[in-house]
Order: sequence, then C-alpha cells, then structure tokens
Amino acid sequence: MDKYKTLRTAMIYILLIIVTIITLFPLLWGVASSLRTDQELFMYAMPFTAKTLIPQAPTLAAYRALFNEFDFMRPIINTLIVTGCCIFLGCAVNSVAAFSFATFDFKFKNIIYSIVLISFMIPFEAIAMPLYGVVDGFGWINTRHGIIIPGIADGLVLFLFTQFFKELPVSLLEAARVDGAPWRTIFLRIIMPLSIPVFITAGLMIFMNQWNSYLWPLLVARTKDIRMIQTALGDFQTERGTLWSLLYAGSMVSALIPLCLFLPFQKYFVQGITSSGIKG
Repeated sequence: MDKYKTLRTAMIYILLIIVTIITLFPLLWGVASSLRTDQELFMYAMPFTAKTLIPQAPTLAAYRALFNEFDFMRPIINTLIVTGCCIFLGCAVNSVAAFSFATFDFKFKNIIYSIVLISFMIPFEAIAMPLYGVVDGFGWINTRHGIIIPGIADGLVLFLFTQFFKELPVSLLEAARVDGAPWRTIFLRIIMPLSIPVFITAGLMIFMNQWNSYLWPLLVARTKDIRMIQTALGDFQTERGTLWSLLYAGSMVSALIPLCLFLPFQKYFVQGITSSGIKG
C-alpha cells in the first residue's frame, strides 16, 4: 500500500513539474530572448537545441536601446498615471454606487442593477466605436482624461463591491444610524476600514485592465506624449521587419511591473474575491 502511495505522490510531483515548466516557458523564453541580439535569435532558432533557449552571448543592449533610443520610460509613466487615476476614481465611484445598491431601496433598483451586470458581459470591441464618438464629441481625443474617464465605471468592480457590502451585518449600520451618524460618516469611518481587502482586489482588477488595455489607447492616444505602454510596443514592428530583441525586452518590462505589484497583494486579492461571494 505504501508503495502505491509513494508512486502516486511521485506522479503528482512529476505532473506538477511538467505543468510548471509549460507555464513558465513563455516567460523564460521572453527573458532569454531579450538578452540576445536579433542575429543570435535567428542563428539558433532552428534546429531546436539548448542554444535556442540559453543566450550564448548575453547582452543588455536591447534594454539600453529601449530607454535611450525609443524613450520607453514615457509610455510607462503615462500608463502609471492613467492606471493610478482609474484606480482612485474607479474605486471611489464604484464603491459608492455599490453601497447604494446594497443598502437602499429605490425605484427601478433591480432593473438598473441588471443593466450594470449585463454591461461587463459585453465585449469592449462592441462599444468601442460608439464610445469613440461620444469622447470625440466632448473633444477628449488625444487627451489623458479621454482615456481615464471611460475606464472609471466598471460593472464587474461594482458587482464585486455590491456583493461584499451585502455581506456586512445590517445591525452595524443600524447602530451607527441610531447614534446619529450620517451616511457619509458611516461609509468613510465604518464601511471603508472593513472593506480594505475588496478595495485592494478592485484596485488590482482596474490596474490590470488599464495596464493591458490596447484598443482604446490606440484609438484615443494619437501622439507619443500620451501613448500607453501596450501601444508603444508596436514601435518595434516596422515596415521592414520586427525588432525582436527590443520587442521581447519591452514585453518583459511590461510584464514585470504588474507582477511586482500583484505578488505582494496576492493574499488580499484572494481574500477580497472570497469575501465577496465570487467563488468558483
């Protein structure tokens, strides 16, 4: 019996190792390719050997060119500014709206909430052009607020807050109201301190949506001054070919920043999801 248990454990570990290798392979490939020149990339591409994966003459030339020649720091800063504004405004607007849905009864509440739920099921590509017409009508094309404002209201984030607020004890709110606390004080002094995990979860969700956004910044941000990081990666694909080492280096920088942000808050992200009733 022990022999079968040991064999089963070994098989599980082998399977986990294989899955880990498959999962990490694209990331490892990107890191290795960013440390090569384009010439070395093509030289060892075929046939597939160990030299295909391991840089033979590692160099940081692609990263130096990324920031010195292509000014890649500008789209990073632009993206951080846009995502920071979207996180602050998105959490503020969606949390207040969710608190209203979870706490108060008003006319057409269920209909409005149903429309909100339907909104995050619609692909963004389906509303991109109508939204572009609205933004263009306000004169916000080629501006940062033209990117930020459409990203504030998020049906999924509102749903996340609403589910969390519904789980809070009603007696807590009633006690505060009996003591004479206005709703603003209740929300700021009682609800928000209890909702830190869900605020972190919502902030991470908004961050990832904005950081990985491509279509909307491509439509709205036309000049290099306000260009976002995902559209900036398109500079490495020219009419004459693709600058692969620069593309890999830019992709690694683009992936590293969200990774460094997500890992420290992973515990709160999971806690926020589970405490909001969104369980698999």
